[in-house]
Amino acid sequence: MEWVDTDAAGIYHNSTVIRLVEAAEAHLARERGMDGYFPVAPRVRYEADFEAPLFFGQEVTTTVSVVELGRSSMTFGFEVWGEEFEQAPRVRAARGRYVTVHLDRSGPGRATSAPWPAEWVERLGGGPA
Repeated sequence: MEWVDTDAAGIYHNSTVIRLVEAAEAHLARERGMDGYFPVAPRVRYEADFEAPLFFGQEVTTTVSVVELGRSSMTFGFEVWGEEFEQAPRVRAARGRYVTVHLDRSGPGRATSAPWPAEWVERLGGGPA
């Protein structure tokens, strides 16, 4: 946790979780070779349970996984863990889910829902698109 992620007391802002989770999602997209994913995959739903504080200087681990892959939507699950810190044990700080949708942005000035590219579905371990 960096100072910018915390309040004056050195405790993380809840909104920091979104940034951590999206960084893990970006890593997943790069790892799976899903070039061009972010400009066409906005979030349409986000829910989080905040379970424990994180502190300035604490190491953090974030995991993201696909829990449901639909025709044009995808649901991710996530966990944010604070690693051992100042003799306190590792603790789950937040968990939740969020949904992205695939957009076709080829029309002028608009975007519409569209099926995920078959190649991305395959790279995510899903069935036929």
